[in-house]
Amino acid sequence: MTQDTRTENIAILAGGCFWGMQDLIRKQTGVISTRVGYTGGHTPNPTYNEVCIGDTGHAEAIEITFDPSQTTYRAILEFFFQIHDPTTENRQGNDIGSQYRSAIFVVDDEQAQTAQSLINILIDAQIFPAPIVTQIVKAQEFHTAEDGHQDYLVKYPDGYTCHFIRPQWKLSE
Repeated sequence: MTQDTRTENIAILAGGCFWGMQDLIRKQTGVISTRVGYTGGHTPNPTYNEVCIGDTGHAEAIEITFDPSQTTYRAILEFFFQIHDPTTENRQGNDIGSQYRSAIFVVDDEQAQTAQSLINILIDAQIFPAPIVTQIVKAQEFHTAEDGHQDYLVKYPDGYTCHFIRPQWKLSE
């Protein structure tokens, strides 16, 4: 097995409106940067207005650049499952539509295995009261959202979010 010598890794996650996800994830140890955007669809160069209609196939998503010497992909996924509801298909809170689906866009087989393993652990531990519907799909092109959506809740601290940190749960390794 070769040692991973990259100094930065990428995670791409969708779990409802990207404003709240970005606001919580960017504060996590080891996160270097975040950007919100759209991925997983069929429309080239989608805009926020197009994605909101729900016809593009894209999800509102967040691209996370992280330092693997300070955090792990699994730790990022665990936090992701703490801040959104992975049991509601195409919905987070009041946001309804496929653009708000729960999805993990994996960049390689190792990420896919980590994501599936964690979901299996969460199911076995009965962490959630309903089945997990989070999709694990191969990452596609990530389209950066318009500037007004980047760091939205920093610009508008009283802005809309349906994300919060759910009560701490501990998984046994």
